[in-house]
Amino acid sequence: MKIAYIPQDAPFNEDQRAWLSGFLAGLHSRLAMNVAPPPAVPGDQSAPRPALRILYGTQTGNAEGVANDASAAAKAQGFDVLVSGLDEIELDEFAGLEYVLIVTSTYGEGEMPDNAELFWEALSASTAPRLEGVSFGVLALGDTSYDEFCQAGKLFDTRLEQLGAARVVARADCDVDYEAQAAEWIQSAVSALVPSSGASGAPSTPPPSAVARSGWTRKNPFVARVAVNHLLSGPGSDKEIRHFEFDLADSGIEYVAGDALAVIPENDPVLVDAIAGHFRVSPDTLVGDEPLGDLLGHRYEISAPSKDLLGEVERRAENPELSHVLRGGVKETLERWLYGKDILDVLSIAGDDLSLDEFIGLLKPLQHRAYSISSSALAHPDRIHLTVASVRYHNSGRMRGGVCSTFLADRGTESKIFLQPNRSFRVPADDHAPMIMVGPGTGVAPFRAFLQEREQRGAGGRNWLFFGDQHREHDFAYAEEITAWQDSGLLNRLELAFSRDQAEKVYVQTRMREHGQELFGWLEEGGHFYVCGDATRMAKDVDKALHDVVATHGGLDADGAVEYVNSLKREKRYVRDVY
Repeated sequence: MKIAYIPQDAPFNEDQRAWLSGFLAGLHSRLAMNVAPPPAVPGDQSAPRPALRILYGTQTGNAEGVANDASAAAKAQGFDVLVSGLDEIELDEFAGLEYVLIVTSTYGEGEMPDNAELFWEALSASTAPRLEGVSFGVLALGDTSYDEFCQAGKLFDTRLEQLGAARVVARADCDVDYEAQAAEWIQSAVSALVPSSGASGAPSTPPPSAVARSGWTRKNPFVARVAVNHLLSGPGSDKEIRHFEFDLADSGIEYVAGDALAVIPENDPVLVDAIAGHFRVSPDTLVGDEPLGDLLGHRYEISAPSKDLLGEVERRAENPELSHVLRGGVKETLERWLYGKDILDVLSIAGDDLSLDEFIGLLKPLQHRAYSISSSALAHPDRIHLTVASVRYHNSGRMRGGVCSTFLADRGTESKIFLQPNRSFRVPADDHAPMIMVGPGTGVAPFRAFLQEREQRGAGGRNWLFFGDQHREHDFAYAEEITAWQDSGLLNRLELAFSRDQAEKVYVQTRMREHGQELFGWLEEGGHFYVCGDATRMAKDVDKALHDVVATHGGLDADGAVEYVNSLKREKRYVRDVY
């Protein structure tokens, strides 16, 4: 009789491995004597705990946090839980699972998060295996401001059903204010799995999640003093780039290079007063039990109009232009019409057709803004640095501005903050591995942190930075630090791309192609490739350049280059922090 064994790469810790080894040995002994094992008793801690896999797809860490909350709830109900990213499981392993929960956000315009992309490609392929033995549930995180709300979760939910998997709990689609709905779904999902899995279902106190242990969350932020607010860009720049430092004081916040800091802004009081003026009331006017000024200043988004507000104004106002852009169904047309407009512009179309109470009911909650941290805790344990572009523009006789960027620049002497860990965006664990960083504009932020980190660790791995902006004289952020690192030898290579300093525009992807042979050589030597910055154009152009470099200097065709880059992603040597 063949004895079952546990492979070395099985996803168990040492305690789980020891328990399973004993269980399998006992089972083998009983089978050899033709003796059936005793039935499991509910709540019996000696009985095997049913395995539950919780997988997450995340771009900013929210889905990972919810997955960990689901893990705590499932463990309390008797499950043996393994939590991992969707990029940490192969499809053949997935097909052998019995119970699976997927928590995923949606990135950009309905796209998969970076760490779910390859798994989705395999799952959606015509060669994907049947999944009749899999019981699943999907929780989708999204934002109703986008057309493809929760699209990634919807795709997973539909495809798993198509492949024969059994849905044990209905998919929930969560908006930006997701905590309560996510907690309700977790309870429903775990409860639905208990009867069929044989889990004990015995409630116990779940361990606190990593987020809860930190003490500071979106619902309970830390109020930090802004110790430094310094202009980085020069007087001739078309941009306003600022360096901020937040005093962590006794908060207990511990961060790692690659994490993001979430800032909860306050709305522009000038815009608050203007909206109150539209309704011919004072900001002190009570709406329910709260002053209107507090609601508009701290509770709701009053810059970008919500879809609900646009739809209601269009229904009432009989404005041909607004009706055309909303009913035409062309996203780009609506985006062009909305460009530079805020809620006050939309209210001017509504006139007096919308009451104050109706208006408040159509607003979305004011959301935090997440920024890549531009410091290393090894160098600055008591402060977190941010590098932020202040958005300002003039339209229709009024000055407008980015909600959070101008709050920080003009009024943010204190700010409500909380940490958003990004465990997939980290300095290489191997201090000898080469590191290639592509970060134009404010995208340089995490790479300043990475270089500080490597300097403090005394890491010997080579470092290569691609940085670009418009003009070297005015837009070279952290120029003194970066050139000092170059002089010291910490930064082995620096490629600069200032697009407006010559007749022909030059970008970071231009420099990548110019130095493609060396870049490919670094990758072949185990190099890690990082990108941070604008997702709409820059990140896509850099990705295309990377594929071209790999094809040209690796002697590969297009399919071969795709597979090479995909292997970098699987090995987590090609990661992005894009927005």
